[in-house]
Amino acid sequence: MAPDSTQRPLSIAQLLPDLDSGGVERGTLEISQAAVQRGWHSWVLSKKGRLVDDLLKDGGRHLDWDIGGKHPWTLRWIPKLIRFCHENDIDILHARSRMPAWLAYMAWRMMPSKSRPVFVTTVHGLNSVNAYSRIMTRGERVITVSKTARAYVLKNYQGIDESRIKLIYRGVDDTTFPRGYQPSDAWFEKWHSSYSQLKNARLLLLPGRISRRKGHAEFVDLIARLREMDANVVGMLVGGWSAKQNGYVGEIKSEIAKKGLNKAVLWAGHRSDMKEIYAASDLVLSLSRKPESFGRTILEALSIGVRCAGLDHGGVGEILETMFPQGRLALSGNVQSWANDTFALLKPEAPVPRPNAFPLEKILTQELDCYQRWVADRRKT
Repeated sequence: MAPDSTQRPLSIAQLLPDLDSGGVERGTLEISQAAVQRGWHSWVLSKKGRLVDDLLKDGGRHLDWDIGGKHPWTLRWIPKLIRFCHENDIDILHARSRMPAWLAYMAWRMMPSKSRPVFVTTVHGLNSVNAYSRIMTRGERVITVSKTARAYVLKNYQGIDESRIKLIYRGVDDTTFPRGYQPSDAWFEKWHSSYSQLKNARLLLLPGRISRRKGHAEFVDLIARLREMDANVVGMLVGGWSAKQNGYVGEIKSEIAKKGLNKAVLWAGHRSDMKEIYAASDLVLSLSRKPESFGRTILEALSIGVRCAGLDHGGVGEILETMFPQGRLALSGNVQSWANDTFALLKPEAPVPRPNAFPLEKILTQELDCYQRWVADRRKT
């Protein structure tokens, strides 16, 4: 940050492993777009991914840097990052993942204190507690995306100054996920052509990347229990997975076959039409035994007005408490009790979610205003 830069637009740089898919990646693009709309300069440093085109289209700039690898060779980016910040007068250096945060922190420490950017980290997830993860608490300013994430930081990293922590929830754009949205007839025709089982089904959706902690085994068991109550219930898994998850995917497919659910639990893979899929669903679920720091998919579905149910902990519990408390599933419960609770939500007389309590525009304004205030505070020193 140049000392004589008081009149120029801010320049921000966000660092993360890649721009492929996921809530962190989408949030990075949202911040970039909002910054550009303010007339600021926005950079994202990461490996390429399917979201890079969206970033560029909205006026952001991208550097294809492989800064997410957990190996010593990644440290080669430190001098390049120092030079980049100097040449582009970066005001905010915002790390959103652990390895990029280590690079940013080491580069930031090597810069002259009077001309370096404000170093910001965001605790997006409840990572394992160790020295490697502690880096996410070493920002001059630390953003947490929920009360759950804030409490997690304070509990596990003693000594952190609470005044450095800022709670800023993630949000959902009401124009992207509008209340009462209904897909077009053409979309439904293509949807039912691909998944003929869904024509007269009651669809339960489990969205998100395929991984062991997301509750896919419980979902399969839940669908089996619900089909004993209503044979029209069909489950769908939406989300991609990495090669290292192939073994787990095989386990889930074997369990599906064992329970005779090959036509009742469908795999949709990665999809770009989530708004339509949410709207076509009767219930959207979150069954992660490990608490989520936020729970974007649940919020997206609730914003449309689709009923949701999730284990009552973490960010998902916070969102449901605010917008659809009837969808909270007791952690102490078992699959049968969850089946009873979710079946009640499939009835026509079941309540509907409240309006979106986490509008994206408000959230983005809050974060960018923080950027501006933090830079102004730096300039005073």
